[in-house]
Amino acid sequence: MIRAYKFLMRPTVGQQGALAEMLRDHCSLYNGALQERRDAYRHTSRTTVRYGQQSAQLKDIRVFDPERQGRWSFSSQQATLRRLDKAFAAFFRRVKAGQAPGYPRFRSGKRFDTVEFPKDGDGCRWDSTPHDPVTRVRLQGVGHVKVHQHRPVMGMVKTISVKREGRKWFVVLTAEQARPEPLPATGSVVGVDMGIANFLADSNGGFVDNPRYGRKAAVKLEAAQQALSRCKRSSKRRRKAVETVARLHRKVRRRRLDHAHKTALGLVREHDFIAVEDLKIRNMSKTPDLKPDPGQPGAFLPNGAGAKAGLNRSIADAGWGVFLAILAAKAEGAGREVMAVDPRNTSRRCPECGHTAKENRPAQEKFHCVSCGHSAHADTVGALNVLRAGLVRRDARKG
Repeated sequence: MIRAYKFLMRPTVGQQGALAEMLRDHCSLYNGALQERRDAYRHTSRTTVRYGQQSAQLKDIRVFDPERQGRWSFSSQQATLRRLDKAFAAFFRRVKAGQAPGYPRFRSGKRFDTVEFPKDGDGCRWDSTPHDPVTRVRLQGVGHVKVHQHRPVMGMVKTISVKREGRKWFVVLTAEQARPEPLPATGSVVGVDMGIANFLADSNGGFVDNPRYGRKAAVKLEAAQQALSRCKRSSKRRRKAVETVARLHRKVRRRRLDHAHKTALGLVREHDFIAVEDLKIRNMSKTPDLKPDPGQPGAFLPNGAGAKAGLNRSIADAGWGVFLAILAAKAEGAGREVMAVDPRNTSRRCPECGHTAKENRPAQEKFHCVSCGHSAHADTVGALNVLRAGLVRRDARKG
């Protein structure tokens, strides 16, 4: 089992400069490798340059530029080239699938924030001794950097990454560890219906409020972004405004993650089996297509784009995808089972008689079956149907 750990680094002023130079030089390597692939495809009969060819050139690059490329770890530079190779692999996969291609782009120094070391001991070393109160990570070309280790690292460290977030530096570890002992069985099963008015509703009639962290921070974000738009480019004042906007976004992200972790942990501790909706969030948050006006060429009919934009913001603010990923990870570590089911008609099907109709849900929160007269909260009905579908699927899989 692989688990990730993220710790705050406390570099000195000199180490901060070295870390920034490491990011800059890896960014330059990434952009140079991208340029080579572009030139080879355009000017040499559409030849494709692959990772193996570019990795073989690293030794010559390090000899040619010892000040900028020769001082850093060879394996970390290989990881940067693999990063570009994965970007091209994803590009070709999207092309074959008929999706928006998203050709790999050149990175500026402001948008290149991570350097990976594929193996502990090769250009880096995680130094955490039980009797030393200070934890350090040794990075080639930087030195021994102090780390605020707020919890112990279990298992064998496999990879180490250095990440910059604003003015702070973090080290991210992945460790291979034995699967932990499962939590004691509770005998409880639950279905979960995700929503906007409430973050989620469960099949037992419980609700978790939607914190709406993005909406709460909207006023401050709007003011910060307006101040940013008035700043002159490349000025010191603009750099400070950019940091302010980024800091507000990071705060919203941290609060959303904290809420997702706590909510998922509560479900995992209380229930052995959790049924959730298999939501296609990307499809749900698509912009509506344009509607040309047949009577007036060049004009378009109203398509509800304004209302859909507000719904898309609410979906993004709720963070369903992050929550479901965290729930699955915590359930795996605790020995619980999470089952994803088809969400279609879960809020329109009566849990008493099984009648399914659009008229069963006359309002956002109200469910009233037109066949048998059963009434309940619409989200609770959806969670009940999700649970039943999950149990049926679990039994079919076991059979």
